[in-house]
Amino acid sequence: EKRKGKLDAVEITGGEPTLHQDLIEFIRKIKGMGFLVKLDSNGTNPDVIKEAIKNKLVDYLAMDIKAPLEKYKEITGVDVDTDKIKCNIKLIMNSGVDYEFRTTIVKSLLSKDDIVKIGELIKGAKLYILQKFTPSKTLNPLFVNEKTYSDEEFSEMKNKMEKYVERCVVR
Repeated sequence: EKRKGKLDAVEITGGEPTLHQDLIEFIRKIKGMGFLVKLDSNGTNPDVIKEAIKNKLVDYLAMDIKAPLEKYKEITGVDVDTDKIKCNIKLIMNSGVDYEFRTTIVKSLLSKDDIVKIGELIKGAKLYILQKFTPSKTLNPLFVNEKTYSDEEFSEMKNKMEKYVERCVVR
């Protein structure tokens, strides 16, 4: 309430916001105050995303794609239902809502070929963002000394991804 007239939008991010039972009601309240809403998700709860889209509660969606589907469990350390990931990708791409897919790239975990496999998974997407992993912003001490791909290597990945998506950005 105090931010009305000062802010245009609210970004709902995580952890994973779609795990909260009251998320849809929370977004309704935000929309009721006149704010635009961006929802960030890891894609594991397509039913929640579907409800938000159906009820016109989101103005922008951002989905993290952690890895090619066959490497999800290895990369996340969790037994992820990759059918839900695929479902959410299609749902978002066909929603009519502005969106982005993005991957934070940890060099020791994701190869350049893995990025191409992600490109195949999201073929036809409007926007894909290659995010450089920043070792100083990690909760896992194993990644403190992690090396990242060079700017040239990111440029090479970006160029390859442009064969799959309308636009690819490195950030």
